[in-house]
Amino acid sequence: MKEFLTLVFDPQFVLAVLTALFVAATVITLAMPMIDKDPLKARIKAVALEREQIRARERSKLANAEGKIQLRNEPKAYMRDLVDRLQLKNILADEQTIGRLRMAGQRGKAAITVYVFARFVFPFILFAVAIFYFFVVGVLATRPVGFRLMLAVLAAAGGLYVPNLYLSNMIAKRQQSIRRAWPDALDLMLICVESGMAVEPAFRKVGDEIGTQSVELAEEMILTTAEMSFLADRRKAYENLGNRTGLEGVRSVMTALIQAERYGTPVGNALRTLAQENRDMRMAEAEKKAAALPPQLTVPMIIFFLPVLFLVIMGPAFIQIFHWT
Repeated sequence: MKEFLTLVFDPQFVLAVLTALFVAATVITLAMPMIDKDPLKARIKAVALEREQIRARERSKLANAEGKIQLRNEPKAYMRDLVDRLQLKNILADEQTIGRLRMAGQRGKAAITVYVFARFVFPFILFAVAIFYFFVVGVLATRPVGFRLMLAVLAAAGGLYVPNLYLSNMIAKRQQSIRRAWPDALDLMLICVESGMAVEPAFRKVGDEIGTQSVELAEEMILTTAEMSFLADRRKAYENLGNRTGLEGVRSVMTALIQAERYGTPVGNALRTLAQENRDMRMAEAEKKAAALPPQLTVPMIIFFLPVLFLVIMGPAFIQIFHWT
């Protein structure tokens, strides 16, 4: 154990490990674009099953048929058994959690079961890792036992929020993809509507075309098409799209479509105005990020660029001084 601790805290060993990690990360970063597959076909195929899933669910409710058709992925048996036995859904999840999962693109019973299972298991995992790190490896061995136990308990408490952080990251990435492609989708929808197409085929057409730019937006629009063709009220399908994306730009367009359908106002004028507003919002966001770039680059330049610059400038002088001496 002493030799292991000596090796772990050896600066040369730590430097070698960090160098290997950085090299591996660089290789993976360069190789990922070449080996990454296009997820469009798989996502579109999965979304195409949503219409059949809705029909199967409603048929089972009306006819109470045996052998209900399952079109969603089922959670693992041990996850489902643990969550159901301890009734963790009532403790660690609510309607807001289900809405956040939908915003992240995770739908169905499997998503909520995995999420609740992760929130229950992660505190125990991080607590065990902290105990091993503090009491077996011997880190902070000079500190009191109570202090180390408190750190382990804090690590366990942090593990309760790890799934929330992961879910928030998924939502942010999905919303960013939808936000960037939404103005172009509105332009395509405007062209379809002004050419004489109804709203439902326009959604279908735009969903097929916008998939090359944003798979997430194509998924949502095709799912909305399935809901419009099945639900009795289109207003519910529009509201579902706004709730699933969680973006104000999408909700404003859905509100305009609901009002146009209720009062019979032209859809083209509303789409043209909202498309320009969403494009202006996208440009304003890009300008905001560009304006915040110089302050963010200050610290990296000081840490990484200036030492190299001083080394290049002063290096020859130091070499000559050492040569003369």
